[in-house]
Amino acid sequence: MINTDLLIAWGAAFKKVQAGEVIFKEGNEAHFYHQLETGSIKWVNINNEGVEFIHNIIAPGESFGEIPLFDNAPYAATAIAEKDSVILRLHESSFQQLLKENPEILFSFTKLMAQRLRYKFLITKEMTSQNPERRITTLINQFKKDNQHFCNDCNQLKLTRQQLASMTGMRVETVIRTMRSMHDKGKLKIEKGRVFC
Repeated sequence: MINTDLLIAWGAAFKKVQAGEVIFKEGNEAHFYHQLETGSIKWVNINNEGVEFIHNIIAPGESFGEIPLFDNAPYAATAIAEKDSVILRLHESSFQQLLKENPEILFSFTKLMAQRLRYKFLITKEMTSQNPERRITTLINQFKKDNQHFCNDCNQLKLTRQQLASMTGMRVETVIRTMRSMHDKGKLKIEKGRVFC
């Protein structure tokens, strides 16, 4: 999202996190801008029964958890490292100043937030569907459109069935059964457990 050298010039520091480590929790105050350098981060809400709903899986180069830096409210979701990761963090006061002095970056954030909000509308609309195939197809099509979570060379989906279940609000068994049916219908291809679209 923001050039690494520019962030470092503004005082950002690298932070290593282990797989499973919580970076910040829903409801906590925000003090840093976060940008993923390496690894993978999931952005989730966890209900009282411990069920996760994944809002997004962050890839290297993407920012996450920046909303509170714009509205001074607490984090709306929890960020958890999916694997060992390196994050670049910039204190909120420096982040605010960087945006003031670089309006093109602020405009990029406005565009990013609009894209994420549009994605949320799409997913919320599809969650009302009782058709699991439609939910999965909509999600996969959106990822392909946004060039996310796919291997560029082989068209392999890089998400697990559990991640898809957590993103669609379905049970993992339902996702597995539905994807098997989609494979049988020729809507996707499953080879040795890998999904290709």
